[in-house]
Amino acid sequence: MAHAVFIQNPVSKYKDRPGEVYHFPKRYLSTVRDTVGDWVVLYESRKNGGAFGYVAVQRVLDVVPDVARDDLYFAVFDPSSLITFEQIVGRNDVNDLAFETMLRGADGRAMSGGAAVSAVRRLSALDFDRILESGFSPAGVSEDMPRVDQHGFSEVSAPFEFHVDRVQQLVQRSFRDASFARQVKRAYGGRCAISGLELRNGGGRAEVEAAHIKPVAHGGPDIVMNGIALSGTIHWMFDRGLISIADDFSVLVSHNKVDKAVADRLFHPGNTLLLPEDKRYHPHPDFLRYHRENIFGNVA
Repeated sequence: MAHAVFIQNPVSKYKDRPGEVYHFPKRYLSTVRDTVGDWVVLYESRKNGGAFGYVAVQRVLDVVPDVARDDLYFAVFDPSSLITFEQIVGRNDVNDLAFETMLRGADGRAMSGGAAVSAVRRLSALDFDRILESGFSPAGVSEDMPRVDQHGFSEVSAPFEFHVDRVQQLVQRSFRDASFARQVKRAYGGRCAISGLELRNGGGRAEVEAAHIKPVAHGGPDIVMNGIALSGTIHWMFDRGLISIADDFSVLVSHNKVDKAVADRLFHPGNTLLLPEDKRYHPHPDFLRYHRENIFGNVA
C-alpha cells in the first residue's frame, strides 16, 4: 500500500465521479494499484474553477478497467471515507517549501511543469503527514470552543498530531465529527440554514449543529456538501424525516406530522435554505435526493 496525490478538478474531461471513482490513463496504473487499501490526497489545479491546492483525503478500495476504453481505468473510492480539509492547503508550507518533496525546485518551492503536472504522484508518509497536519489545522473561529453535543462528541479543536497513527486518526468518528462540525458551521456563518437564527453562547460559540444530509450510518461522507447547519430542534426534525430540502433548496415539510403553525414559527419566512456564500459548499443534489427518498417521511 502507498499514499499518492490524485489531481481531480471540479470539471474534467475524464469520467470522474467525485467521492466515488477516479478516472485515469493507463500510464498511472502501477502507482494507483499501489494505493489500494490506503489513503490518497485529492488536489485541485487552477483549471476549471479548481481550488489550486490540496482539498481532501480519501481511501482507495479497488482499481477496475474502463470497459469502454482499454487505455483507461477507474480507482474506486470508499465513499464514506471522504473528508475535506478544514482549509485548502497550498503547494508550499509556511516556510515556503513544497509539501511534496519530489516537486521541490532549487529554491525549495514547488516547481511548475514536469512531475507537478502528473495527474497521479506518489507521496511519502512524511509528506502525507505534513499535508494533513496543515489541512486539519482549524482556522480558529469561535465555534471551536469545547463542548459535547447531544451526539456525544466534543467540538473542541483536536490537534492533528504527528505522534499518532495518521490512518487511525482519520477513521476515528470523534475526529471526523468534530472536523465536519467546524467546517459546516464555518461555511454557514454559524447561522441555522432553515430558521435563519444565529444564536451564540456567552463565549461567542455558535449554537447551531452540523447535520449530515446523507447520514453517516448510510455511508454519507464528511464533506460540507453533505452538511447543513441547523438549530437543535430543526436538526432533530431533519434527521427524523419531518422536513427535507428540494433541489431548488426550498424546505419540504411533512404536514401530516408537523403542524403548519409550528413550521411557520420555526422556519425562515422565505421557506428556502439560507446557503453559504461560497457555492462550493452548497448541498449536493445527490445527497438531497437521497434524504428525500430515504429519510423524508420514512423515519419518524
